[in-house]
Amino acid sequence: MEEHGMFVEKNVTENERTEHVNFLRMAIKLAEDNVEHGLGGPFGAVICKDGKIIAQGANRVVPSHDPTAHAEVVTIRLASEKLETHSLEGCVIYTSCEPCPMCLGAIYWAHIDHIYFAQSKHDAKDIGFDDHFIYEELARELHERRVGITQLLKNESKAFEMWAESQKKTHY
Repeated sequence: MEEHGMFVEKNVTENERTEHVNFLRMAIKLAEDNVEHGLGGPFGAVICKDGKIIAQGANRVVPSHDPTAHAEVVTIRLASEKLETHSLEGCVIYTSCEPCPMCLGAIYWAHIDHIYFAQSKHDAKDIGFDDHFIYEELARELHERRVGITQLLKNESKAFEMWAESQKKTHY
């Protein structure tokens, strides 16, 4: 079901929908403030659990000199630190834009339950944030990728064997 270009979930109460809209508006505001103050790209994110804000953040790639400091990754790091866990199961992320491949991977690794976003990856492409080449690269065989990639010392590494046998490991 579409409503003004937005997918509307079935079986969501009006109060729940209002809550989702309000949190998403917060993420949008973070993105707009980021642009207005010249702090980074036009992206913001909010992570909530049980209807309460756990963390919020915005893109910090340029000021932090960190290409991984996308709004979603920044916010996942803050939420994980606040909850003192590597699993954000039970959490929802609201983000001003459809997550890029890196952020989507981070969301999956964090076990976040649901993503709500405002603008699409196509909208992002229109202003110069085009991740399509990454999706294409992921579909290629290793030897066909644009960045050089070489496997070395596979037989020297015992880390995987040690992990498999370890009694101290925590699965994630």
